[in-house]
Amino acid sequence: MPTNEPRPPMSKADYVYTVLLDEIRTARIPGGTALRAGAVARRLGVSVTPVREALRRLEKDRLISYEAHHGATVIDLGDDALEEFYGLRAVVEGLAARLAAGRVTAADLDWLRELHASMAEDVRQGRYDRLAEQSRHFHLRIADIGGPAFLGQHARAVRNSVPVPATASLWLDGEQARLQLEAHERILAALADSDGPAAERLMIEHVRRAGDHRRTH
Repeated sequence: MPTNEPRPPMSKADYVYTVLLDEIRTARIPGGTALRAGAVARRLGVSVTPVREALRRLEKDRLISYEAHHGATVIDLGDDALEEFYGLRAVVEGLAARLAAGRVTAADLDWLRELHASMAEDVRQGRYDRLAEQSRHFHLRIADIGGPAFLGQHARAVRNSVPVPATASLWLDGEQARLQLEAHERILAALADSDGPAAERLMIEHVRRAGDHRRTH
């Protein structure tokens, strides 16, 4: 339950990790980019020590690699890795949707429907740049509902493991955005009907379609 207790301040290493993770996840730092600890420290206004700690965490996340005489480099993933990524997402998020169909509450459905309506309005207004992040919230909320102990955390870890350039988002294409919204609507209907098998099948199809689009664009 929410409390009014103050949260501990974010450490400098956590701050650097959060910034770099977001920049890598959204491909603002593209694959193949060298990350120099000194340069990152100067840019973020911290010492080199928290940067090195953050880079070690990113290495454990398999988002960067170290090479002799080259230092840290953002991993550049090919088609095989993308196929594995979207296949894993389909399994995790599909299972979460099936479990969510048996656990979803009226309040959960209201939250998802409100987000869906906001996305539909953005499509009508041509605000396509907002949709990818909203879709992320939609998917992760379902994962949290279906698997609050493990699946929600795993869904986030999987999504953070592969950068998605803003230009690669299918949500930037008007026709694709409408198709994806229709998929969300069908998933919502399956959840409302407590139809776990249908929710799982629809989620798997939805995620795999996104993967097909990513690999061909």
